[in-house]
Amino acid sequence: MIENVITSVHNPKVRQLLLLQQKSSERRKCGLFVVEGVREFFHCVESGYQADTVFVCQSLLPASEKTRLEALLSSGCRVYAVSEDVYARMAYRGSTEGLVAEIKERHLTLDQLHLGEHPLLVVLESVEKPGNLGAVLRSADASAVDAVIVCDPLTDIHNPNLIRSSIGAIFTVPCVSCSSEECIEFLHRKDIAILTAQLQDSLPYYDTDMCRGVAIVMGTESTGLTDVWREAADAHIRIPMLGRLDSLNVSVSAAILMFEAVRQRNQYRHG
Repeated sequence: MIENVITSVHNPKVRQLLLLQQKSSERRKCGLFVVEGVREFFHCVESGYQADTVFVCQSLLPASEKTRLEALLSSGCRVYAVSEDVYARMAYRGSTEGLVAEIKERHLTLDQLHLGEHPLLVVLESVEKPGNLGAVLRSADASAVDAVIVCDPLTDIHNPNLIRSSIGAIFTVPCVSCSSEECIEFLHRKDIAILTAQLQDSLPYYDTDMCRGVAIVMGTESTGLTDVWREAADAHIRIPMLGRLDSLNVSVSAAILMFEAVRQRNQYRHG
């Protein structure tokens, strides 16, 4: 399984991995991104991604996962053992159980999405913080959202901070990057209702039908949605704010709206 042992932090393979972690331009150039952690790696490869190179620190690997890991690594990717010092240099977190991998990029398009009869989609316009997008993806996985669509992205969906904060949900939930115009055309073509989350000219979210095919659309916390989305919307929805502040973190707002859709759909089924 192991091709070689790397004991120097100055090894070219270590330097290359650090570049992939730090620079989106390097990820685009190489067509690779970095996944750190045994759990995240399992989610990644079991969702159909292909590992290019895997670095393991065997003294940190959990014994309970070694057999399963060996089976996954028998698919032809390159595997290198690294010392604990090298792993400490490569790993962003200290608790990722001894595995860092370079994964081949796979870009999903809108037309490649497999949607059911009444799909539930989440659309995020120009969300900048990787941690927010990662948290949205975790809620999307928990609420069985069909896909998350990132429009006019200001962060790379293979940003290591996004992957870490999603704890692997970036792999379990179909995620597409595209322009707002492309997304609106797709939603109209698929007859999916556009529900924009906004304070102005809106109804409480719980008074809006989410049992049909819907896309819940959210913007940034600072500026909200652009006019292109407001004008394309079939309905404007809001989360009533009972305190002195007028906004929630986008990931919290998204979770509230996703689980309202789940509640309505469960109520309709058992109704």
